[in-house]
Amino acid sequence: MPTEKLTFQGHAGDILAARLDMPDGPHLATALFAHCFTCSKDITAARRIAARLSAMGIAVLRFDFTGLGHSEGEFENTSFTSNVDDLIAACRALEARGMAPSLIIGHSLGGAAVLKAAPMMESIKAVVTIGAPFDPGHVTHNFSEALPEIVDKGVAEVSLGGRPFRIGKGFVDDVSEAALTSSIAKLKAALLVLHAPRDATVGVENASDIFLAAKHPKSFVTLDDADHLVSRPADAEYAADVIAAWSKRYLKLPEPPKPADVPEGVLRVTEADANGFLQDIQSGPHHVFADEPAKFGGTNKGLTPYGLVSAGLGACTSMTIRMYARRKGWPLTDVSVDITHAKEHGADAADPGAKVDRFQRMIHLTGDLSDEQRERLLEIADKCPVHKTLERSSEISTELA
Repeated sequence: MPTEKLTFQGHAGDILAARLDMPDGPHLATALFAHCFTCSKDITAARRIAARLSAMGIAVLRFDFTGLGHSEGEFENTSFTSNVDDLIAACRALEARGMAPSLIIGHSLGGAAVLKAAPMMESIKAVVTIGAPFDPGHVTHNFSEALPEIVDKGVAEVSLGGRPFRIGKGFVDDVSEAALTSSIAKLKAALLVLHAPRDATVGVENASDIFLAAKHPKSFVTLDDADHLVSRPADAEYAADVIAAWSKRYLKLPEPPKPADVPEGVLRVTEADANGFLQDIQSGPHHVFADEPAKFGGTNKGLTPYGLVSAGLGACTSMTIRMYARRKGWPLTDVSVDITHAKEHGADAADPGAKVDRFQRMIHLTGDLSDEQRERLLEIADKCPVHKTLERSSEISTELA
């Protein structure tokens, strides 16, 4: 996915650092992602969710809140309200690019922030929270031992995730007074609540409270034994897949055009991306993609045309060997065929400068076969119909439909 680094002004005028993950193909919608408390835009969950959504045509803006990651500003001067204001600033930055977000996703305290911010964003059609607290003040338990010092001195340095942060009294007061019930009730968008029952940081009862406070349409999906940060790749991939499948309905993304019924005996190749080389190949109920590598202007989502030719030769060779061994009752356990393709100068060609296609097969046979059986199966490989087609001259006729 193409990723663009960009910046925009946060709530207090500080420059905030962001990444905009764009789809390889058509841009169908835009999402805004809010990271967890003291995290950054580059955590595992954010990166994997962005990759999954961009693969289905949804651009994703993920940014560092004021004072975090690569963004400017002092973290100790921020608050829950300033996070909400940063989200609104991010929304405005996307609108200025003609990419108003229709999906907003928040993780942990970022999830609470999106619930507060979403009613103030007219373009939002779908909201997702991941491990979000129903009471934003819940976050203070992460540094509860420092609360007396914060109240007494106005600020204290705490260690969160092994990193030092200065937490100000303004943050504590603001987050303690924040309430989400009214904002959740005002949502004019579909809501998806993702939460892990074993989340030791934000209990799953928070998900229940958020879900009950929301109006329909709303959905709740468990993340099973994922941790609060959704740090395991498999858990992050699962969350990404759920969000992608769920959001498609509420964002009303355009469906890809359905190919017309292909007559029996016809293989149809249809261009799938006019900006690249991706091809949709359909034959009866079967469907595959063909493409070119990225270095040749493609998106590498399928075999190259010559790769498909090589695949036909390899598959036919394997099938032919298996068919013969089965008929003979020989103990062939497994067969695999490695194919390489190259163009070489043809020594026997009429034109000395002409090149011929050379397909090299390496056949792997396993099983309790005798030397004679192995040699016979090697001979049978040359009986493969595709092999014969490639060896002899073929005629191709072409006409316009």
